[in-house]
Amino acid sequence: MGNYLYLAVNLFAVSFPLVRSFEPKIRFVSKWGALFPAIAITAAFFLVWDHCFTVIGVWEFNPRYLLGIYIFQLPIEEWLFFITVPFACVFIYEVLIYFFKKDIFQPFAKPVIFVFIPVLLFVAFFNLDRMYTSVNFFIGAFALGIHWLIFRDQYLGRFIFAYLVHLIPFIICNGILTGGLTDEPVVIYNDAENLGIRIWTVPFEDTVYSMTLLLMNVSLFEFFRKKETIQAA
Repeated sequence: MGNYLYLAVNLFAVSFPLVRSFEPKIRFVSKWGALFPAIAITAAFFLVWDHCFTVIGVWEFNPRYLLGIYIFQLPIEEWLFFITVPFACVFIYEVLIYFFKKDIFQPFAKPVIFVFIPVLLFVAFFNLDRMYTSVNFFIGAFALGIHWLIFRDQYLGRFIFAYLVHLIPFIICNGILTGGLTDEPVVIYNDAENLGIRIWTVPFEDTVYSMTLLLMNVSLFEFFRKKETIQAA
């Protein structure tokens, strides 16, 4: 597959959610008005972060698996990643809401906040010499804290459920990008900047990175959805 590998991962991630967006029960397409502003704002934040980490060498991209089109030193596939992956993740979030009417993880929302934030801050403080670990965990703790201050546990149980489910396709896609099925990884991490713990070939820090990515998208998605509802009333 060569130069098309990263593009293929993007297409794989978004293909099923995109096709099923028009399914009459869930009607995900009707929620795009709230979804795409959420994706755009979150992508802007992550692309700046991504650009900075690429420039300072926290990670790099293997040209062997890229189309060769770059914008601000990031391959076009990386730009697409922050559209296709959030699209697929929020789709998972919405599907779970449809099929599970009861918010079964809501009782765990407050414990998650009051356990995860201190743990993330603790790990970040004691790994200041590892840029990906420290910055990633600080941002993850901050995102959880801001979400709690604004929404409390209104959406957090649903988010936790979606996050746990999304870990399966996440590990598959990120595993491919980090060399799980290829001679060389698509995304090459500088292991001096992370804990060196891998799930398959995926750096452990990516699970926190993905949590923040999904949380920001869900938070903004729900904010814009509520705004649409108020305007329509």
